[in-house]
Amino acid sequence: MRRCWIPTLLTGMLWINSSFAVSVQAAEKKPGKETYYFAAFMDGKKMGYVTHTRTEENSRVINSEHVIFTIKRADVAMTISVKETYIETPQGKPLGFESMQYLGALGMTVKGIKNTTDPNFTVTITTGQNTQKRIIEWPEGALMAEGAERISRQKGLEPGTQYNVKMFVPMMLQAVDMEIKIGEKKNIDLLGRLIPCTEVIGTMKLPSGQIVSTNYVDEENQPQKMIIPVMGMNFEMVACTREFALSENDVPEFLEQLILHSPKPLKNYKTAKQIKYHLEPQPGVKLTVVQDDNQKVTSDGEKGLYVTVKPLEDPKGGKFPYRGKNKTAREALKPTRFLQNDSEKIVKLAKKAVGETQDAAQAARNIEGFVREYVKEKSLSVGYASAVEVAASREGDCSEHAVLTAALCQAVGIPARLALGYIYIDEWAGKENVFVGHAWTQAYVGGKWIALDGTRGPNGYTAGHLTLAVGNGNPEDFFGLAMIQGQFKITEIEMYH
Repeated sequence: MRRCWIPTLLTGMLWINSSFAVSVQAAEKKPGKETYYFAAFMDGKKMGYVTHTRTEENSRVINSEHVIFTIKRADVAMTISVKETYIETPQGKPLGFESMQYLGALGMTVKGIKNTTDPNFTVTITTGQNTQKRIIEWPEGALMAEGAERISRQKGLEPGTQYNVKMFVPMMLQAVDMEIKIGEKKNIDLLGRLIPCTEVIGTMKLPSGQIVSTNYVDEENQPQKMIIPVMGMNFEMVACTREFALSENDVPEFLEQLILHSPKPLKNYKTAKQIKYHLEPQPGVKLTVVQDDNQKVTSDGEKGLYVTVKPLEDPKGGKFPYRGKNKTAREALKPTRFLQNDSEKIVKLAKKAVGETQDAAQAARNIEGFVREYVKEKSLSVGYASAVEVAASREGDCSEHAVLTAALCQAVGIPARLALGYIYIDEWAGKENVFVGHAWTQAYVGGKWIALDGTRGPNGYTAGHLTLAVGNGNPEDFFGLAMIQGQFKITEIEMYH
């Protein structure tokens, strides 16, 4: 059993919050250039570091944030690197940006340059030999690092102050609304140093949910510490010296956070026609679960949910490529940063996988089986690779199977999207009767979303799959999961054969 979507969520937290923490106590200063350091912790264990460099040159200000951290999943270590660069005028007007991430085999670079004749940006997305180009309209009022820093200094640190900013996140190619609330001053422990700081609460509002971070800034408005709840744990970034930031990590193990214990063994769950689950959140947690053609969601009358999973039978006689008018389905045909369905390599693989069938459901099933065999190295060492990366490396776990399956479906005109959630396993990594984090694919066939699981082969989707969210393959679609991961349990299960 392979699953991998937790690194994606963690990286997403850093992508968005890095734009808020644009300066800390300087550790290195040179003419026109300052470099700052954070140590990154998860529940008290040092997992990596963040460096921030601010450079002034030729009437431009360049802020660059580099995040590197390492985690383990079932004792398999994985290092993830994300670097974002913001180019602005000294007044905070956006001029360009670049985002480089290494979650998979090849890495991905997103680079944007402001057009000279209009306010739009020309964006180039590069993964290995694959390049996508597009023009994006700059979101009205969106800021980057320098612009946000200027606003925060203008607003000051008076307790009770509230304001909103719109932050542009390069890897997402979109702006994120952030609400800022200034709290009280208190002494904060910074690796043994007690520093008087003001509490600043930042709430980022995303389509997939809200992310709340607690930040502490000193009297000069310099961020010194940031705390974000992730998967029932606390992720922290703390200002520190260069030597400590780069010191050895105490790599955290995420196995327990990836597991939900079943209230009972599920014998013959693979042949169950439907399974009904009761999900009970922790106090104060708002539980949101997607409803689709394979599962129905109802309230228990209190804070919990009943989720009934009933796998859909494949519709017969469906045609492809899709020519319908369903808006969601049509969106699920468009190439994205991680589902590069217009890549020559992807198109060639898709035609090979489908074969001669003219039936859409059979074509999707052919792709499901093809991907299981095509991905030779079933590895937990990959963070989150795009379809092009998987096509090149033939390596990965559940999310790599899922993105490749989705991109191949799209390449032949079958709308497809990713699903993230849990899957029941009799035994995994020494644990019995558990649900573990998992990713799979949904394809739109005959007016319905059928489920495909490339890690398990043809008809691998069962009532033992519990869907929490769906999206177009880009990590930001699933950031909201980090807020409920580890925040609920399954208390009751009913199986029907």
